[in-house]
Amino acid sequence: MAAIFGNFLMDNMEAVTLTASGARGYRAALCAELAKPLLVRDVPSPPLQPHQVRVGVHYCGLNFADILACQGLYQEKHTLPFTPAGRHDSSPDTHPTVVFWQGCRVIGVTGTTAMAEECVIDQKMLWRIPEGVSDEDAAALPVTYGTATLVLDRRARVQPGETVLVTAGAGATGLAVIDLAVNIFKAKVIAAAGSDAKCELALKSGASHSVNYGRSSLRDEVKRLTDGRGADVAVEAVGGDIFKAALQSLAWEGRIVVMGFAGGKIPSIPANLLLLKNVSAMGVYWSRYQKENFPVFSSAISSALQYHQEGKIHPNIGAVFKLEEANEAFNHVLQRKSTGKVIISMK
Repeated sequence: MAAIFGNFLMDNMEAVTLTASGARGYRAALCAELAKPLLVRDVPSPPLQPHQVRVGVHYCGLNFADILACQGLYQEKHTLPFTPAGRHDSSPDTHPTVVFWQGCRVIGVTGTTAMAEECVIDQKMLWRIPEGVSDEDAAALPVTYGTATLVLDRRARVQPGETVLVTAGAGATGLAVIDLAVNIFKAKVIAAAGSDAKCELALKSGASHSVNYGRSSLRDEVKRLTDGRGADVAVEAVGGDIFKAALQSLAWEGRIVVMGFAGGKIPSIPANLLLLKNVSAMGVYWSRYQKENFPVFSSAISSALQYHQEGKIHPNIGAVFKLEEANEAFNHVLQRKSTGKVIISMK
């Protein structure tokens, strides 16, 4: 699945190529029944509205939120049947308002019909892919690096030399946070993950230290690695007990930013822990910026593309599945086998 499901369907990020073609049918992965396998079916091309363009999808990124949406567990619901996410390879009936030349490569943020060979999208939700950025990398950038940029810059306000603790450090967004924190924000990173192999990947991606919280105390290890001071920032995506341990690992006036709950348990925040060390707790819901503050949303995507073109960041693609293998891709993520970004290929 591409970027995001369910409400995230409105935030699906896809690398696409614009071409000239008429409206036609195309293949799409459909969630026809919640908590059931997706169905790959031929569907008709929808008509264009003003300011819309039809694009062909090449690749799309799969996010955990996509899976939650198809299980009916995401905070925003969709009317059945719906299409998760995707990346196309066509492009279409041009409309008088279209400003992109046919044949150009773009990244798009779509509403529905994302995990498919084609989608219709508002032209303002398209960003050109710079020369030197591959289609696969482009599909991996928007959601993960867009989120990571908002976490580190707008929310945590990370400063050079600060220590950033990242949980789920081998996941797609965790690796993006590490990449940006080290190479753009010049921070030190302690990555936490649930296995030695995942910790090793985080270290190869730029983290200074790693903690396997499957067999070590996260709080104790962070204290040890920071000479008892704690982390300036914690970027948390697991939830449950890991969230509490990350909160307890903060330094004086530290900041914790919640990105999600991959562990499945939404934690409560003990207010006394905020009080004792004057720490701040905040969240990042990336797609909400699309509606509430589009310039910030757009800037995060543009920055990620620019950083990659300049060779400053390097997205990690962990696995590529074909559209027909969408259910296998879901299981790959659910079974915690995934590291880095999982993407779906329409080729």
